[in-house]
This record gives sequence, C-alpha cells and structure tokens, in this order.
Amino acid sequence: MRVNWKYIKGLILIALVSFVFVFSSFRNNVRKITEIKVSFLGDNNLFMTEESVNKLLIQKEENLTNVPKEILDLNDLENALKSNPMIKTAEVHLTVNGVVRADILQRKPIARVSTNASYYIDDEGAFMPLSAFHTARVPLVTGHVRKNKLGNVYTIANKIFNDQFLKTHVVEIYQNEDETFVLKTRAFDFEILLGDLNNLEKKISNLKAFYQKAKKDNMLDTYSKVNLQFDNQVVCTKK
Repeated sequence: MRVNWKYIKGLILIALVSFVFVFSSFRNNVRKITEIKVSFLGDNNLFMTEESVNKLLIQKEENLTNVPKEILDLNDLENALKSNPMIKTAEVHLTVNGVVRADILQRKPIARVSTNASYYIDDEGAFMPLSAFHTARVPLVTGHVRKNKLGNVYTIANKIFNDQFLKTHVVEIYQNEDETFVLKTRAFDFEILLGDLNNLEKKISNLKAFYQKAKKDNMLDTYSKVNLQFDNQVVCTKK
C-alpha cells in the first residue's frame, strides 16, 4: 500500500496552522491592557477631562491595565460611561495592541437653571449637571422652574440657542408661576414680555421688527417693557 505523502503533508500543515492560530489567540487573550486613550468628539469637549473619564473606567474595573483582554467587557465599560449625565454617547474599542480607546461625545448645554437648584438643560431638553471644569455661557433660567417639567423652558431656550439674534441679546429667561415668560437682554434696560409660547415664531418676528425700527430711531434706551403678547403688534412702555 502506497503512502499518500501529499495528503499527510496537507494534514500536518492544517494541524500546524491551527496550532499557531490557537496559540496566538491564547496569547492575545491573556495579554494585559496596556493603555487607556480618551478622545472627545465634536467641539463641545470642555465639561469633562480625560482624567475624569479614566476614573469612570477604572472604578468599573478597579485597575483596568491589569485586566486580561479575554475578560474585558466593552459593553459594560460603555454603559458605565453612558450612565454619567455629562456624556451623551460613548463607544469603547480594544486594539490588537491592548489599548482601550474611549470615544466620548459630551452633552451640549443651552441654558442654565439658577433657582433653588443649579443645573443645565442640554440640547435635547435633558437635565445636565454643572461642571467643575467649565461654565457654559448660556442664558440663565430663573423664576418658577421644576426639574420634572422643563418642556416649555426647553422650547424657548432651544429657540434662543438656534436663533443668532436671540442668542446675541437674551441673557435671562424668567418663567412666571403661570408658565408665561419674560426675557431679559444683555445690552438694553427693558424686559420682553413674551407671555405663553403660542405663536412663538410670530412673536419673535415682531420683536426683531421692533428692534430694527427702534434702533433706527435711536429709541432702544427709552423703554422699560416690550410686550409681545398681543396679536400683530408690539406694545411698549416708556421709562
């Protein structure tokens, strides 16, 4: 009986390749984490630091750099980061060299509530705590504000944030007990009585028209109140 050496060589080659693959996989899995690298995405990367993100990861795994790659749970680390109210989204990756990479997108504040409690409202209308590292230059929200009922405050804050005219001038949003609003400006000594949020676009359009006319007539400093609550008109009170 002739021995089929080609067949035997083929089997040996397959066994050798399998051994190398298994051995490499084993060595790769038992290799320890070598480094943590944090990247902040977007332009809003001021409210957390790389050190504070590292602390979140380390607290989850006690000492991340001593954890073998095979037992590292990336989903668990992502959930730990996402549970932080400063973080909007987080993705954690592991490189072949044992480097843990965390890509962080922070929340973006659009207003700061300053009543008996202080916190931000982010661009999705969610609660966001103040940061120990940076203070955002956003309008203050004062008056009768409840953390569990921020819908109307978010609507007007979001309108201000996305409108360059309002963003330039409005520094404070005051909510009355009946959930009507008063706006205060940066440069002018008058209050803007906005009222409720019905016909908001029309009210803002009327405000801009009034501003252009009063600026042209050099009358902006002569008013104490500008009332937008009436249909198709702006009612002003002089000082």
